[in-house]
Amino acid sequence: MTIPVFDGHNDFLLRMSAHPQRDKLWLEGDGKGQLDLPRMRAGGFVGGFFAIYIPSPRADMPALDMDAMLTSPSYTMPLPPPLELDYAQAIAVQQAGHLLAMERLAPGDFSIIRSTTDLHAALSAGRIAGIMHMEGAEAIDTDLDALYAFHAMGLRSLGPVWSRPTAFGHGVPFAYPSTPDTGPGLTDAGKRLVKACNDLKIMLDLSHLNEAGFNDVAALSNAPLVATHSNAHAVTPSARNLTDRQLGMIRDSGGMVGLNYATAFLGTGSRAGVGWEQMLRHLDHLISVLGEDHIGLGSDFDGAQVPDVLSDVAGMPAFFDQMRQHGYDAALIEKISHKNWLGLLERTWGA
Repeated sequence: MTIPVFDGHNDFLLRMSAHPQRDKLWLEGDGKGQLDLPRMRAGGFVGGFFAIYIPSPRADMPALDMDAMLTSPSYTMPLPPPLELDYAQAIAVQQAGHLLAMERLAPGDFSIIRSTTDLHAALSAGRIAGIMHMEGAEAIDTDLDALYAFHAMGLRSLGPVWSRPTAFGHGVPFAYPSTPDTGPGLTDAGKRLVKACNDLKIMLDLSHLNEAGFNDVAALSNAPLVATHSNAHAVTPSARNLTDRQLGMIRDSGGMVGLNYATAFLGTGSRAGVGWEQMLRHLDHLISVLGEDHIGLGSDFDGAQVPDVLSDVAGMPAFFDQMRQHGYDAALIEKISHKNWLGLLERTWGA
């Protein structure tokens, strides 16, 4: 029996935006990347957060040798500058349209989810449940008018920053070794954004946010604290990973952390050298601090290099086999694979 997978984060919409045959990519795949409808079905993928992510213009991207950087004893990746609102909004609307098209093209297989009622209806009908998420709020103006427009389109989850600074706060750089304490907290606009998201029942995602911003959200928000795709700093001291103090605050709020499969946040070395051992080591630590009810999956599929042993979403049954061999029982695997995310969404959105 295939174990259902509910995933905290993917970047399939970004991949769609660069593809010349988007409809075919979604419905049939192209033999590349990590997600498409056939492989989701093969891997037991029943739902998750589909990220709207705005790439920086090519002219703003520093020239980097990623493989050399990630295999070095230490690194800090220079960040591109903040984005212009008009540029970000145009791409965000395009990617939101891709998600809407996925539902139109495969109405029997995929539904955009706006409530827990929608969520349970889709799962009961065997349709993949897709949640519109925004990774970095560059497409939202400081008056927050666009927030309400995207909410009407289906936005139900938002991270105030990707690592670039925004009008709302500051992200952590891609740095190793480093703490997440890398700069100031939320701006006044960021504090207004937290309140508006709480009012609209838009889940706030703390992945990529620096420690001061994390603290501000924790102080202001009335919702569970969530990091959709982050790992344990105690295991791999990347700025992108969460300290035990942060994990404790997430646990105490009734929140969640999704295990990120990106090799850069699981360990050091090449993709081929990071595998099940590192993934399970992070899971062990996250469970030891968060408890069994606050841990899930946050793959970062189509947005990161994942271990070769996993490869793509169709490899998820092999990951669950590794969990069994590691000593996790069926009840814990079910919590990690999907049940904890479903409970979190009910606590955030309401029953």
